[in-house]
Amino acid sequence: MSRTIADLIQERFGLATEAGRGRPAEGALALLLSHRTQRRYKPDPIPDDVLEMALAAALSAPSKSDLQQVGIVLVKDRAKQTTIGGWIPDMPWIAQAPLFMVFCGDHRRIRRVSELRAHPFPNDTLDMFMNAAVDAGLGLQAFITAAEALGLGCCPISVVRNHVEKLAALLELPPGVFPVAGLCVGYPCPRSSSPTTPGARPGTRPRRRASASWIASGIRSPTDGRRTRRGSIPCRSATTSGRSSGATASAWPDLARGDSAT
Repeated sequence: MSRTIADLIQERFGLATEAGRGRPAEGALALLLSHRTQRRYKPDPIPDDVLEMALAAALSAPSKSDLQQVGIVLVKDRAKQTTIGGWIPDMPWIAQAPLFMVFCGDHRRIRRVSELRAHPFPNDTLDMFMNAAVDAGLGLQAFITAAEALGLGCCPISVVRNHVEKLAALLELPPGVFPVAGLCVGYPCPRSSSPTTPGARPGTRPRRRASASWIASGIRSPTDGRRTRRGSIPCRSATTSGRSSGATASAWPDLARGDSAT
């Protein structure tokens, strides 16, 4: 019998389910459920038309108020890519990937429109920063999904934010553009690994069971099961992530306002 969406869900979460039992394991849903991060790549370059298709998909992602506040930097200078990899030596795939990209929040255009219309720019707020950052994240995910559909593998690199000011200077980002995440891209090397979930295919990484992640309303505390209002959820500082941080928690908003030299 052919594989089904239910099989993919079971392999991912390690729990039997009938959801999707009647749907074949194909299409966008199957692609998302079978996603895996790739860190080892063939040396083959990515053809321009393949890259263009993936970029077109990335820029087709939802955008807050259609403001399109995402910028994508293709780091084609191998010396710059090597420099970025040198900042993060425990991730050698950054320097080794055939292509390294940086997804950025970008609201410089809105500022420019305000200038051209001789209007004040009243939106130097956390919400403005978050809108651009979320747009970048949506574009990142859309690119990954499209890239996997085209046979590529990807590895997001969030730790570039520990070097946000150096990265902005290296890439010569203009004021109002700030790095959100890096991305390694290439054709994945074949690999064999042991499944990490009973019954899973090799390489499938388990996720915590779905029932622990979604509820009808509110958010339950992981310690006592009680519901917690969204506003009372504690936030970790960018400097307490377990890695040494090269940027303070305020570096992002400063770059978003254009306060850092570029």
